[in-house]
Amino acid sequence: MTRKILHLDLDAFFCAVEEQRDPALRNRPFAVGGRPEGRGVVASCSYAARRFGVHSAMPMSRAVRLCPQLEIVPPRFKAYSAASRQVMEFLQSVTPLVEQISIDEAFLDVSDLPESGDVLARQLQAAIRDKLGLPCSLGIATNKLLAKTATDVGKASSKSESTPNAILVVPAGEEAVFLAPLPVRMLWGVGPKTEAHMAELGWRTIGDLARQSEEFLARHFGKLGRDLALRARGIDERPVVTTHQIKSVSQETTFAKDVGDRNTLERTLRSLSERVGRRLRRHRFCGVTIKLKLRNPDFTTLSRQTTLSQATDQDADIYGAALKLFEKIWREGQPVRLLGVGVSGLRPAVHQLSLWDDKPQARAKLQATLDTLRDRFGEPIIRRGSDLYE
Repeated sequence: MTRKILHLDLDAFFCAVEEQRDPALRNRPFAVGGRPEGRGVVASCSYAARRFGVHSAMPMSRAVRLCPQLEIVPPRFKAYSAASRQVMEFLQSVTPLVEQISIDEAFLDVSDLPESGDVLARQLQAAIRDKLGLPCSLGIATNKLLAKTATDVGKASSKSESTPNAILVVPAGEEAVFLAPLPVRMLWGVGPKTEAHMAELGWRTIGDLARQSEEFLARHFGKLGRDLALRARGIDERPVVTTHQIKSVSQETTFAKDVGDRNTLERTLRSLSERVGRRLRRHRFCGVTIKLKLRNPDFTTLSRQTTLSQATDQDADIYGAALKLFEKIWREGQPVRLLGVGVSGLRPAVHQLSLWDDKPQARAKLQATLDTLRDRFGEPIIRRGSDLYE
C-alpha cells in the first residue's frame, strides 16, 4: 500500500498566538523575543517583519536596525504550549499516528484513511483555522522526507502577503523528479560544510547528487553518503513514530550583560540546577551525567561533564556537580556570557528506601513539597535566604 504522510507546520506560530491575544498586531511587523538592549533574540516574527529581512534566531538588535518600526512582544511560552497541545490533540482525533517533532510541527500517517492526502490536508487546514484560530501549511507525500520538503517548498513559493497557508502534494512516483531541481541544502542531512564540499565537486542541486553512485558518495561522505544517495532519490522508509524517548534535560541562560561576579554566577548555577531537577521530577526521570556549558564574551563555548555514582533528580546533587565543573574551568573575575546545566543518562526515577539513612528520603519529601508550592503559586514563591541579602 502506498503511504500517505502529511507534514503540518503552524505558520509563525508564536506570532499567531499573540495575534489571538491582540488582534491589532495583525498585518503589522512585530517579533516575539527579548529586548534588543538585553541581548534578546527573535523567537518568531510576523510575515510583515520578514519582508524587512527579519527572521527567527536573529539578534533583536539587528532586527530593529532592519525594521525600525518593529514591535517587540515578550514571549508567553505557557500560552504557546497550551495552543500546541490543542493542535496535537486535534490531530490525534484524526489519526493516532501522529509524531510531534517540535512545538509547531508534526507528521501524520493517514494511509488508512479513505480520503486523498490533498483532501485531508485541506480539511485539517480549515479545521485548525476555524476551531483554533491558527494558520498552518502542509506537505503531502509518500514519506516523511518528501512531506517535510513539500511544506518548505510550498511556504517558500507562497505569494500571500500574510501567512503562507500553503498546501503542496508530491504525487507517488514523482519523488525524485520533485527533488531534482531543488538546491542541495534543502536535503535533510546537508549542512553548510557538506554543502560547501558538494559545491567544490560541482553539485548544486539534489538532481546533481542523485546522479552520483552510492559508492562514490560513500567515499566522499562516509555513512552519510549512503544515506544521501537514498534521500536524493526520494527514498525514506522511516515510520511515523508516536513516542519519543527523552535523552537529556537542560536549562541555560544568556546574561543581559557579561557577568564576572562569583556570587551571581553561583546563584545562576543553583537556579538552573533547580529548574533542571524540577523538570526531571515532573517527567519522573533521574540521570547520572551532569553537564555544564559556559560561553565567553567572544562566543567560545566550553562544555564539561561528570558522571555520578548513582542517578539523581535532586537539585542539590545537580548543583553540587555543576559547581565543581564550573570551578575547574572558570577563572576568578572572568566574564561569562551564558551558563547552562544539563542532565543526561536518564532512567525512570526509582528512589531506594534505606534502613539506616533517612536523609535522602527527607530531602526528596522536602523537594516534592517545594515543587507543589511552585506549581501552585509560581517560581518566586520560594526563595533562598542567602538571595535576600545579595
